Amino acid sequence: MALVYHEGTVKPAGGNHDPEQASNRLHKAIRGLGTDEKVIIDVLAGHINYERQEIKKMYKTMFGKDLVEDLKGDLSGHFEKLCLYLLMPSRMFDAWCLYQAMEGLGTDEERLIEILCTKTNSEIQDIKEEYQTFFKRSLQDDVRKDTSGNFQHILISLLQGNRSEDQEMDDKKVQKDARDLFEAGENRVGTHTSVFNSILASRSPPHLQAVFEQYRRISQQDIEGAIRSETSGNLCKAFLAIVKCIKDPTEYYAECIHKCIKGLGTNDERLMELIVSHSEIDLKDIGDAYLKKYGESLPLAIKGDTSGDYGKLLVRLATPQ
Repeated sequence: MALVYHEGTVKPAGGNHDPEQASNRLHKAIRGLGTDEKVIIDVLAGHINYERQEIKKMYKTMFGKDLVEDLKGDLSGHFEKLCLYLLMPSRMFDAWCLYQAMEGLGTDEERLIEILCTKTNSEIQDIKEEYQTFFKRSLQDDVRKDTSGNFQHILISLLQGNRSEDQEMDDKKVQKDARDLFEAGENRVGTHTSVFNSILASRSPPHLQAVFEQYRRISQQDIEGAIRSETSGNLCKAFLAIVKCIKDPTEYYAECIHKCIKGLGTNDERLMELIVSHSEIDLKDIGDAYLKKYGESLPLAIKGDTSGDYGKLLVRLATPQ
């Protein structure tokens, strides 16, 4: 959400990008005696998503077979899943992750938060279109069915993709929003969550950064502290995700990854989703934030918590090229 330049870990193959050669390498790796996982890792981690889509198309042209189906038939476990994730078009992958978060028994609210609370207007619109195209259902309708209360309200607000993109700063509006947040929470009995919802879902990132600074002057505590004391549960997590992503998205995602690998057992599903989603965009910066915050490099942290070809591919994706 913050308008700054970020850097991913996976770079375009550029002049070395040869879909025909890559398709031949993958075909031999899959169809030979035993699977050559190293070649699969080299090809998938050595190309950006757009190039992988070209390789998929060329593979089908050359061999009359679907690369995804061939990999499904030859791989298994987390390694298979990770390879298939890398072959999904980027925005379709976000839509797929949201579908998985809501499909079946129970809803994975944290996955909804980490995706919907951190996207730009254009990304939200792309994801909604992909969701409708792929699943023949409305993302907004599915979110409405699977969530409730004030938590539902903030997600539906964000799904409108209507956040202001105005870069001009209006000091009076900044001061009013900061005062309104204070009056809606700390300065009254009970919380008007609709005020928090309206401001956090509709204002531009530069405006919100200024609002958070002004809030601290009024309140003597930062906005995160106010949100924690005035809200709870998934609503609190959603508001905090928006605030953290506005302040420093790389630190926010470093925290998300850390939760995946340092809790009781590894949350492999979410770890894969985070690494794949950010590998081309800002994973190098997230890795820098991770090292600064936790005193350990991201590739080393992942290596210590994963194993086999799955772990090797994740580490390769997390290592700057």
